[in-house]
Amino acid sequence: MRPLEDIRIVSLEQYGAGPFGSMHLAELGAEIIKVEDPSVGGDVGRSVPPFAKDGDSLFFQSFNRDKSSITLDIRTAEGRTVFEDLVRSADAVYSNLRGDVPEKLRIRYSDLREVNPRIVCCSLTGFGMTGPRSKEPGYDYVLQALGGWMSLTGEPGGAPQKTGPSLVDYCGGYVAAISLLAAIHAARRDGVGTDCDLSLYDTAISLLAYPGTWHLSAGYEPARTYHSAHPSLIPFQAFEAADGWLVVGCAKEKFWQRLTVVMDRPELAEDPRFLTFADRNTHRDVIVPLLEDIFRARTVADWLAPLYAAGVPCAPINDVAGALTDPHTLERELIASVETDAFGEVRSLRSAVRVGPPGDDRAPTRPAPPMGADTDRVLRELGYDDDRIAALHAAGVLGS
Repeated sequence: MRPLEDIRIVSLEQYGAGPFGSMHLAELGAEIIKVEDPSVGGDVGRSVPPFAKDGDSLFFQSFNRDKSSITLDIRTAEGRTVFEDLVRSADAVYSNLRGDVPEKLRIRYSDLREVNPRIVCCSLTGFGMTGPRSKEPGYDYVLQALGGWMSLTGEPGGAPQKTGPSLVDYCGGYVAAISLLAAIHAARRDGVGTDCDLSLYDTAISLLAYPGTWHLSAGYEPARTYHSAHPSLIPFQAFEAADGWLVVGCAKEKFWQRLTVVMDRPELAEDPRFLTFADRNTHRDVIVPLLEDIFRARTVADWLAPLYAAGVPCAPINDVAGALTDPHTLERELIASVETDAFGEVRSLRSAVRVGPPGDDRAPTRPAPPMGADTDRVLRELGYDDDRIAALHAAGVLGS
């Protein structure tokens, strides 16, 4: 058995952040019953271009493997009844909607505790269910701007930049997954469920981490750094070689000593201006241009071989194709392959969350489901007979 096979989560999720979080739990065996509103065509992620057709998209496949899908309009009386029957059988109700929507849909713990006292109601919203922005929609770009991230990303003097991947969304999904598991554990222990009021805003602010601590405690003013350099550890940045770019990171003094040997410049290690991190930071304007000139003299491959041999942290700056074909990516089984009706074989990225010994911690994976594919099966598992299911279909509660 996979670790979470005894967990059932009813999910009112959409787009990226919410589905990303629950997909990790699904890969670990949790049953994710994805409730899609038929009146709006289900999860909007199904129609994200450019690779979208027949109610499916490669975007949707990226976030929804290993889940079940039912169509259900919970705003109708009949749909509400079905939803509450689902809640009785579940450990959690999970959603990523605007902060004021959980109250409107009556999916908070105060709304559902009479149905299931142990239910966990986890809401991942843009700004949380309290605070002056709680009714605003939240998207990764918006949160990276508000959270200060864009002021730290890019080259000094250039335009503010967002990170390449939507990291606030994805980190918010991880936050939701951790919170869900913790709350379900407590509910099983204590017999009482709870709310989890999570937000992408909280996630973005919390991930300011040590620059935030430095600012709050010592008045430090974080800023963008040249070639993505660490703010105080030198050298730790991107360097241009003769034919491309690489990152070299001397996070310990021993790495600096080894680097000077690899560069055939051991005298730099003895130069009083460059003896320590503090010294090199003081003389940043001298040491960084000097290192740049040295790195430009060889190709990336010519640098990497001796750096690896010396144990100096380093890497080529790959493009996406390079990252996905790296031998380590393949050996770690990070790529899932599934067959879909709309696109044939779809290759996507597996979860980084793993449980089990190396080599025995990957279970088979299923493609993201067609909208409503599991509706009748899930209802039968709740005890609904064919006549009742047919009546719900006829009433439009389950969609056309």
